[in-house]
Amino acid sequence: MGMDEKYAAGNPGMPLIPPRRGLSPGRFLLAVAYLVVVGFIYCFFQQNPNHPLHPHIAHHHAAQQPSAPETVIKMVEPSVERELVPLEAHIMSKCPDAKDCLRDLVLPVMQKTLDKVNFTLSFIGRPTEHNDGVACKHGAEECLGNIIELCAQSLYPDPKTYLGFVMCLTKDYRHIPQRGLIEDCALEHAIDFDKLNECATKDDGAYGMGMLRSSVRRTSAAGVTKSCTVRLNEEIYCVRDNGQWKECPHGSSVNDLVIAIEKLYHRSA
Repeated sequence: MGMDEKYAAGNPGMPLIPPRRGLSPGRFLLAVAYLVVVGFIYCFFQQNPNHPLHPHIAHHHAAQQPSAPETVIKMVEPSVERELVPLEAHIMSKCPDAKDCLRDLVLPVMQKTLDKVNFTLSFIGRPTEHNDGVACKHGAEECLGNIIELCAQSLYPDPKTYLGFVMCLTKDYRHIPQRGLIEDCALEHAIDFDKLNECATKDDGAYGMGMLRSSVRRTSAAGVTKSCTVRLNEEIYCVRDNGQWKECPHGSSVNDLVIAIEKLYHRSA
C-alpha cells in the first residue's frame, strides 16, 4: 500500500485542518493582563504628550542627535625640504647707489621671496692693519653708520625689521650717523636705540669695529668692490654704480631677480 493510500484509508473521517483549541485559563489571564498594561500606557501618554518617553518625542530627539562624524582619511603629501637661496647686498651706508639699490631692487624682492632666501647685508671698506680698524670711502662717519647697521642686523636678525631700519637711514644717507636720524628710524621700526648704542660702543668700540672688519673681509673675499653689488647664490647678479645698473646679464628688474630666486629655490628640492 502506498503512503498516500495508507493515510487516505486509515481515518477517513479526520479533517485536514485541526480544529481551534479553546484558551486555557492561564493564557486567558495573561492576555487580559497584556491588554490592561497596553491600555494603561496608552492613557498615560494621552495625558502626558510631552513626556520624553512619548514615542513621537523620543523619535524627534533621536532625529536631532548629531550623527557621529565620519572618519576622513586624508593623504598627506610629504613635505619637501628646500634650501634657502643665498642673497646678499654689499653696500656703503653713505652711498647714493646703495639707496637706489635697496629701494628699487632689494626691498621689493625681499617682500616677494622672504621665505625662500637667506639674506645678508655686507659692507665695503678696507681693513687697516696698523690699528685694527677699517678705512671707509666716505670717511669715519660712514664707518660708524656701517657699524650701526651691522648692530641692527645682529640684534634684530629678522630682515623685515633690520632692512626696514637700514632703508630708513639710507633714504637720508647724508645725515648718517646723526643721533636724531638714528633715533627716529629706530622708533619707526621698533628697534631699541639704547641697545644699538650699547652694541656700537661696546668695549670702547672694539666690538662694533670687529663686526665691520669681518664684514668687509667677507666682501673682499667675494671679489666685490662697488656699492651696491647684489649677489645671488654666491655669484654677482647685478651692480648699481654711478646711478646705473651694470653687469646684470639676467636683468635688473624686480621680476627678473624673483624669477631667478624661484628657479634656484625649487631646484634645491
